[in-house]
Amino acid sequence: MKFTKIIATVVIAGLALVSCKKEEDKSLSLIKAQTEKATPKAHKAIAAENAQTASFTIEGMTCAMGCAKTIEQELSNLDGVEKATVDFDKKMATVVFDKTVQNLDNLTKVVQATGDGKTYKVSNFKL
Repeated sequence: MKFTKIIATVVIAGLALVSCKKEEDKSLSLIKAQTEKATPKAHKAIAAENAQTASFTIEGMTCAMGCAKTIEQELSNLDGVEKATVDFDKKMATVVFDKTVQNLDNLTKVVQATGDGKTYKVSNFKL
């Protein structure tokens, strides 16, 4: 009886150690993926004749860090985008982009896709 309890204890302890290690590995890989996503990629320089600046309103943002910062990062990571800023208080985004690579439709789709497709509404484009 005592021998069975010892074996059961060793098996349970072994399973706990093995399962915790796998969970830790998943956490580390998730942190690494988030860090890589948050790191902005290098952009090619935009020729002066192709540079265009667009400003537009984004409705549906509820916070500066979760919404505005995420949208800003998504826009900044697009090919052909030199700079993107999102002002939560003014509900405005300003994007400097290469008009031969990006267009207003793509920018709108990226903003809407950052949410669930219905959360963020883009309007009032100004070039």
